Amino acid sequence: MTQLDLDPTNTRAADDTAAEPARLGRKRDHSRDADILDAAVDVLAEEGYDGMTIDMVAARAKAGKATLYRRWASKGELVIDAVACMKKDDLDLDRLPDTGTLRGDLIGMIKPRTLEEAEKKLQVMAGLMSVLARSPELSDAISQAIIEPRAEVNRILLRRAIERGEIAADCDVDTIALISPSMAAYRTLVLKKPVDREFLVSMIDGVILPAVGIRP
Repeated sequence: MTQLDLDPTNTRAADDTAAEPARLGRKRDHSRDADILDAAVDVLAEEGYDGMTIDMVAARAKAGKATLYRRWASKGELVIDAVACMKKDDLDLDRLPDTGTLRGDLIGMIKPRTLEEAEKKLQVMAGLMSVLARSPELSDAISQAIIEPRAEVNRILLRRAIERGEIAADCDVDTIALISPSMAAYRTLVLKKPVDREFLVSMIDGVILPAVGIRP
């Protein structure tokens, strides 16, 4: 990264510093930056990474550009922190449905608010497609914020089904847990279709349950 890239007076140069976003593990007081990070996520979902600018985020957050540049030296750094903070909306793993059946638990996870949050996260992922291949740090952040939370929920529900003897103990939990988040991403990014209740139920009954040996 050059000195020009870090110059807060050079908006275009800072915005274009996408190839090598820096300091993924950088610690900040996210409660203090919450409005800016939320605004960055909104702009990213609407405009995509290439169309997003620091000016847009500052305007959406009602903050001065200097405030943003004091905390993030480039657009890439801001996006990484914004995506990482999307995890604050993760599902409460201590309050998952417990209906007594795997199908009931999976269906119980399909709620309007959950669908809205998942759709927004996938829109963010779509907005980042142009930069993912050349930014491994951003790819990791996207996986942890968008794919991993849903996969972890599925792993918990599958292990619970194994414990109660509903499915076989040698079930490939890790692979099956990735089916629905992966297909949801494909549906949004490639097919340009919404991830709605009908789609998710069809995934549960037509793919996931047969994969674990349950006839719906």
